[in-house]
Amino acid sequence: MRVVLDFLSQYGYIFVYTALTAIVGFIGTQIKKIYDRATADDTKREVVETCVKAVEQLYQDLSGTEKLEKAKENIVEILNNKGIAISEIEMDMLIEACVAEFNLAFLAKAKEERMEERENGSISETR
Repeated sequence: MRVVLDFLSQYGYIFVYTALTAIVGFIGTQIKKIYDRATADDTKREVVETCVKAVEQLYQDLSGTEKLEKAKENIVEILNNKGIAISEIEMDMLIEACVAEFNLAFLAKAKEERMEERENGSISETR
């Protein structure tokens, strides 16, 4: 028993420091993973939005399906260059959310224009 106590008194602090270093290192790597995941999600959203806007502007003569394929190609290429993986379902969901947001903005603008036209008297109201 005396040998164990002598060993712990001589090397106990080293074991405590080693354990604390391991624990802090583990916590640090977990925080980095969480941060990287959050950053990657933001990057994915930004890339999808940019690609959808670009495809809408550049490929106006293509059908909806062709535009979707062009957007997917561009999204995958850009994210691969950044070292970020994206699944097919995640990409589809982000694209749909982006398109829905554009449609809402478009409808709101159209409604606003109709209201302005009514106020200016250029549209006759029928009852």
